Amino acid sequence: MKLKIAALATVCLAATAHAQTTPPPPIANSPEAQAQAVQPAQQGGAQPVIDIVGGISAPMPIAIPAMPTSAVVDTPAGSTDVLGQKLADIITNDLRGSGLFTPVPPAQLRTVAFPEVTAPAYDYWGGTGAQSLVQGYVRANSNGTLTVGCYLYDVSSKVELIRQGFVVSPGEWRRAGHKCADAIYARLTGEGPYFDTQVVYIAESGPKNRRRKQLAIMDQDGANHRFLTNGQSIVLTPRLSPKLNAILYMSFERDRPSIHIYDLGSRQDRTLVANVALNFAPHWSPDARWVVFSMAVGGNTDIYRVPASGGTPQRLTTSPGIDTGGSYSPDGSKIVFESDRGGTQQLYVMNADGSNQHRISFGGGRYAAPAWSPRGDQIAFTRMGGGAFRIGVMNPSGGGEQLLTNSWGDEGPSWAPNGRVIIFFRSAQGSGRPDLWTVDLTGRATRKVPTPLDGSDPNWGAVRP
Repeated sequence: MKLKIAALATVCLAATAHAQTTPPPPIANSPEAQAQAVQPAQQGGAQPVIDIVGGISAPMPIAIPAMPTSAVVDTPAGSTDVLGQKLADIITNDLRGSGLFTPVPPAQLRTVAFPEVTAPAYDYWGGTGAQSLVQGYVRANSNGTLTVGCYLYDVSSKVELIRQGFVVSPGEWRRAGHKCADAIYARLTGEGPYFDTQVVYIAESGPKNRRRKQLAIMDQDGANHRFLTNGQSIVLTPRLSPKLNAILYMSFERDRPSIHIYDLGSRQDRTLVANVALNFAPHWSPDARWVVFSMAVGGNTDIYRVPASGGTPQRLTTSPGIDTGGSYSPDGSKIVFESDRGGTQQLYVMNADGSNQHRISFGGGRYAAPAWSPRGDQIAFTRMGGGAFRIGVMNPSGGGEQLLTNSWGDEGPSWAPNGRVIIFFRSAQGSGRPDLWTVDLTGRATRKVPTPLDGSDPNWGAVRP
């Protein structure tokens, strides 16, 4: 569902510009009404910006008090005053989890009166040590929707940096919090948003030697979790479509591996590549028109591509050995994959039609599960060596290799849509029980993602409209 962005004022900062639609009429004396008489945010003065080029030395202090409401109204999502606190909590958790912000402790967060939303108590918030302030409000509309206002202020310069509003159905109220956090993150870091996103993964349960594996989807913070398959057949390697309308995955239905597409709208499942041979490791092209995958025929495993609508697979690699794990560059012109054609498992890049195949990994150990960054400047991978699996990145030519994790069993990297954060799964030695984690490009900010069961094979989707 696409969220309606309310034009609270004519503020349109270059870093956070969005297409805007006409909001519901503002109520008298509300922050929304006052916003229409306020001039756009001033751009002069020293405004807080996080410099993350060389890695952040100290997270930015930021205050995020509960959002007040113009009138306490019961809604299907809860009363508007309770929602105000929950929305502030979502924004707080999103920003803290990025590793770039330190929210002011709850004991220092004063109650914000409704008229104060557009007239912050700068002196008080400056005394808490906050450099930035997030305020907002919740309003129940007569048509059953909710309006959530989102404002960002520079405490020292006493200027407004962001003013946005989101009109949502009660069932989508959490997304307004993520959208607000995305706008703040983008404004203060210069990076792209990634909080209003979903993750697909494999939910695991049962004993180590007989695991039950189900296809599951959830918000990036673990909320709104739901299972999509019943676990009767083993499923692996889910990939969310760039269009966010379908999931590509491998299934062992009838004990033979085949590639399936699950339609999120109709909840219908169809077989893309029938189980006439061993086929696995599917990936979408950036335009969702193609699927690249691996297939074993006659004792040799190569990479193929097939139209997402179905058809005859086209072979892209022909070298002896095992070629697998294809991932497209964001412009669709190249594919990175893994191959043992040289004797050890290494990373290779080729053009999308299979031409110009060349090796790019030359470090110690073996390399697997490459994933091209949405920004095009990095390739994430799993490196195996010394009895451990670690997540790393390198540039597309193979230079600048950097390992981001230092645990025993870290595998299966997938990029957030802004190309700065990676989700992967981690297993403790000998446990056979994986969990989902994220790490940023500095390797310093790690976060465990909550899931109801064990989790593996995560894939991060694009920002929702």
